[in-house]
Amino acid sequence: MAGYITYFPKEQIKTLEKDKDYRSIKVIFGSIHTKMPSIQSVKIGDIIYPVTIMNGNLYAIARLPVENIEIAYDYLVRELGNSCGALVPDGIDWKTYYYTPLLPHKKHQEPFNCCAKLAATSTSGSTIESRQIPNELLEELRFGPSKSKEKGLRFDKNGKPSILSVSSVVRKMSEETQKIFEALFV
Repeated sequence: MAGYITYFPKEQIKTLEKDKDYRSIKVIFGSIHTKMPSIQSVKIGDIIYPVTIMNGNLYAIARLPVENIEIAYDYLVRELGNSCGALVPDGIDWKTYYYTPLLPHKKHQEPFNCCAKLAATSTSGSTIESRQIPNELLEELRFGPSKSKEKGLRFDKNGKPSILSVSSVVRKMSEETQKIFEALFV
């Protein structure tokens, strides 16, 4: 079971807060854009931790143990009754679902930008809340596709984690880094 981080931009966090979406996370989307990067490397059994940077601190927002990976369009039509910005698979008439009223759902179940391609889902996700990674542990965090390619976070001139370190791609974490993240969810 590998651990991955994906970045939730400030706008997404504010939207979740405004909607009071603090319940268990059910889905994380991947797309073709850097703002919502691809989750193609994630497998069933892996864990995705959405993260954000606020006030120069790194936060884990939730923990989603991946139980299923499916086409985002299929998830959105089934769970929300609408394709809601998903990439429409070839052979599907998107107009059939485009104007369908949405079923009751939480805000995190909508992609936060267009072109969602895949949906990683779980029935046992954590609550959605900001859990700060202790600043003294930030230097220990390592991410990369393999042990030989792991790198630490980049920091700005004030010693704060750079958004570029955590955004634009889904990053696989080292086993040690995953232990640090797991400790936030005990």
